[in-house]
Amino acid sequence: MTLALEFPPISHLFVWPDFAFAGTPLAMNKTVLIYLAALVLTAGLFLIAGSRKTLVPVGLQTIAESGIGFVEDSVVKPTIGEIDGRKFMPFLTTMFFFIFFTNIFEVIPFVQFPANSRMALPLFLAILVWFIYHYEGFKAQGLAYVKNSIFPPGVPLALYILVAPIELLQVLIIRPLSLAIRLWANMVAGHLLLVTFAVLTATLWESTVIGAVLPFAMLVLMTGFEILVSFLQAFIFTILTAVYIGQSIHPEH
Repeated sequence: MTLALEFPPISHLFVWPDFAFAGTPLAMNKTVLIYLAALVLTAGLFLIAGSRKTLVPVGLQTIAESGIGFVEDSVVKPTIGEIDGRKFMPFLTTMFFFIFFTNIFEVIPFVQFPANSRMALPLFLAILVWFIYHYEGFKAQGLAYVKNSIFPPGVPLALYILVAPIELLQVLIIRPLSLAIRLWANMVAGHLLLVTFAVLTATLWESTVIGAVLPFAMLVLMTGFEILVSFLQAFIFTILTAVYIGQSIHPEH
């Protein structure tokens, strides 16, 4: 028996038609709804958790406080410092949870799409980070920020001919591009893998249930793996943001 294995076209996997306000700046599709849902989940989590003043955290308060503690201990303190990093805690914590929520929709039934597999949001966040670390650099160092960025302290004078152009490209272009592409590419790859094993499972199921066992097991395994990837990509984007901010305000590092 010949199996009719048909993989959905890319347009069906990543391009969603507008279903509300089509043709206007307010047009909405599946991706936009995921962004809005992630925004509501992030804001709702901290608003609800913040409204509860119990000494022993429970429910959402536990999740919020654990998340704040994680970002503080694993992201802010090692990269920016406990004192200087305090003012960046709200921004970095919000970024971590928002990116995680936009990623995790990849494994939510009936949604099954990571919004960050579209380049728009990763690129917007990367540009936002670019403006923030440059602003903080000029604020902390003044015009010396330009010199310290292009000519990092401690490098032998003769090597500046090679190091200076590389550092200039890194600070201006490579950092934001790598932030955006890393997040986007990982979510695209994960989405394609899940779709591939889902198609294999459905196709083999029609011919023989036994033949579908292996691809189904891989689908379950990859779903668990993508949950981990959703967390890791949110963490990596957030900690690299903190690293860039820390380097801008602490040139000696």
